[in-house]
Amino acid sequence: MRIDAERVAVDCAHGPLLEPTSLRIAAGQLAVVAGEPAHARTAFGLALTGRIKPASGTVDRDAKTLRAASTLVDSPEVTAPEDGLRTADVIAEQLVLSGQRAGRAAVRDWLDGLDGRTRFESVPGGTRTRLLTDIAAARPAVRLLVIDSPDRHSPDAGAWWPLARTHALRNRAVVVLCGLATARALPVEAARLGAHQQPDPLDLLAPQEESS
Repeated sequence: MRIDAERVAVDCAHGPLLEPTSLRIAAGQLAVVAGEPAHARTAFGLALTGRIKPASGTVDRDAKTLRAASTLVDSPEVTAPEDGLRTADVIAEQLVLSGQRAGRAAVRDWLDGLDGRTRFESVPGGTRTRLLTDIAAARPAVRLLVIDSPDRHSPDAGAWWPLARTHALRNRAVVVLCGLATARALPVEAARLGAHQQPDPLDLLAPQEESS
């Protein structure tokens, strides 16, 4: 799967929400898109996955196709679980939303030793991101993963960067949306909100040159 977003802008009732932003990404690639404020990152994630119509610019696949083949993970006020829920309830809810079996046995398998009674906001940030991402990615049709602001739970990119790489290595297109400070600490040049000329994504499935 390849996605080409060209100068995508999003408006709200009070004015621009996202300045024109471009991104190209394909299966097996990992892109970081950095910028402020957080709601601008979310707006780009929504447009990239076909969940809102851009005010201007284009995404080269129709919205229905994008929604079927993508998932927007842990997006604040969109797909993020509500505070106060038990971990077991969050897992069940996410399984239902992704069209998977959500019975007790399935929830127990996903808990994998976690206490299902623990409030989900008390779960360590890296574990939270891993659970939500892996559950969303378990839907067979998903070819594009957009992980929204995992740095709000854990400033340590080591808690979620390997996860993003793992999913790209599984031949998915993976986009991580994050803050500017977080992006500066990552081992890849980040794309920027409001920019058209962007660095190439990290291509994890490209043939590696042999060292001499």
